[in-house]
Amino acid sequence: MRNLGIYIQVPFCQTKCTYCNFHTGVVSAGRFAPYVEAICHEIREHRVLLESSGVHSLHAPTAGNPAVDTVYIGGGTPSLLEPRFLGDLLAAVRDTFPCEFEEITLEADPETIEEDKAEAWHRAGVNRISFGTQSFLDEELKAAGRMHRRADIYRAVPILRAAGIRNISFDLIAGLPRQTESTWRQSLAEAIALSPEHASIYMMEIDEGSRLGLEVLQGGARYSARELPSEDAMATFYELAQSELKAVGYEQYEISNWAKAGFESRHNQKYWRREPYLGFGAGAHSFSGAQRWANRHDAAAYVGAISGGKSAVETVDEISASMALEEELFLGLRQIEGIDLRRIACQYGVSLAEKAAQLQVSGMVEVEGGTLRLRLDRLNVSNEIIVELLRSAQVAA
Repeated sequence: MRNLGIYIQVPFCQTKCTYCNFHTGVVSAGRFAPYVEAICHEIREHRVLLESSGVHSLHAPTAGNPAVDTVYIGGGTPSLLEPRFLGDLLAAVRDTFPCEFEEITLEADPETIEEDKAEAWHRAGVNRISFGTQSFLDEELKAAGRMHRRADIYRAVPILRAAGIRNISFDLIAGLPRQTESTWRQSLAEAIALSPEHASIYMMEIDEGSRLGLEVLQGGARYSARELPSEDAMATFYELAQSELKAVGYEQYEISNWAKAGFESRHNQKYWRREPYLGFGAGAHSFSGAQRWANRHDAAAYVGAISGGKSAVETVDEISASMALEEELFLGLRQIEGIDLRRIACQYGVSLAEKAAQLQVSGMVEVEGGTLRLRLDRLNVSNEIIVELLRSAQVAA
């Protein structure tokens, strides 16, 4: 049986980025301790709390059941927490589950990195840092509402290396306000020069849930809303990232992710491969194979529920066969390794061979040995291809 992943959500930030549509907030440090205490309690009492919410298909942490091999502490900006709080969170996981840790990731922003923090993280077991770089241009960082500047990145990376962190991932955003092809090339070049083990390239999304997105949709000018690159420019930026990262040895293994050999994100692969994971904290999601469930997003309401001995679960969804198939196709095509069409046919009773052949003739996908995958030069139009496959699957079903 596949091992279990643990996700821990820390929804606190120093400031809200203009493009952010996450349920995060800027709060006083006094809120941190009660929140961490609530998560530790939720972890230790998760079986009872989940059962009270109608979650029934959970792997109990007993002998013979999956061990936890990955932990991902995300946010928000979890690197804001005092190291002792992160130690408490990981101790709660160790006390509750059989653990065979291979990867413990902490999301961190450059301006929050300090020597004593980094050393404490490493001692606690953190061996991977997901670094919120976003850009190497101060003008772009300012326009996006980021706290850090280019100099903070160059200051922070040596600190992490000296502390013993041997796995660092950089996030970059293609399509930030005021970004040009020239500045994008500069960000790529500087990121590559620092030689992280992993890189994630995210395309700017316009969403009314963010201040920037709402401003764009309303035709306003705040937050540099009229200085966003065009969709064609963003597609060019993405293709540049593909070529530049490949040229220096990074392998693309998912639409937004590249890694040096052996440094693929083991935790995130659980999401894309539909493997089980448990989420703890406000807004955290979980998946057992048969159900998905999510905690309430408001941090204060989350703490109130857990402190009162109640579950913080807000929604529970049963996964039907059609929903599972849709997830298989959507998540499978995001991965460069693609989808095993024979397994899909056997597991779901749906043959996609004819549609796959049509898409291959049109040059959109590759089909080899029963495996369907997107062509590398078609990843930026992946959504259209996924829609076509889903339509075919619905008709076949």
